[in-house]
Amino acid sequence: MVEFGGKIIVVSSPGETKRAVDVLLESPILGIDTETRPSFKRGHQNIVSLLQVATEDLCFLFRLNFTGMTPDIIRFLEDTTVPKIGLSLHDDILSLHKRAQFTPGNLIDLQHHMRELGIEDMSLRKLYANLFQQKISKSQQLSNWEADILTDRQKSYAATDAWACIMLYNEYRRLLETGDYQLQIVEEPLPDAAYDSKK
Repeated sequence: MVEFGGKIIVVSSPGETKRAVDVLLESPILGIDTETRPSFKRGHQNIVSLLQVATEDLCFLFRLNFTGMTPDIIRFLEDTTVPKIGLSLHDDILSLHKRAQFTPGNLIDLQHHMRELGIEDMSLRKLYANLFQQKISKSQQLSNWEADILTDRQKSYAATDAWACIMLYNEYRRLLETGDYQLQIVEEPLPDAAYDSKK
């Protein structure tokens, strides 16, 4: 099991966003992700409540349900100087656009690049397991991201997802440059119920 081991800073007020964005834009590369409170009502979807942005050793958790989309958060999303690595960024951008309009800056979607290596399964956890042989926990995925206070487990989960994007992108670049990998397609094992039905 792997998790982010750096410092996590929760940004809960609009006034804190400027300093956080200034710090982040000094980094050479960033990982990004979002979280939304799950909805268990058919046809209802909650609005995105968390934007997590990580360097290799620091992660800011922007609690959008408290800060809103401040001019500095929009400045961050529109920045064209620092590469921001994510996975399935189209969905994240659509979610963020429901809060405010912006023109996406230097955003890099891992899905497009991993296909260059011939990788088919694009989930963050399977990508990480395939490239690093380490597991990322999914235990907090369906937790309440609009809670008044995030738990330590929620914070670690959110930070790990953003940070993992940097690790995957760096490894992708290394593998593309060196060719030091072998692609092997492995069939998923059938669930126990499927085996039982075949008996």
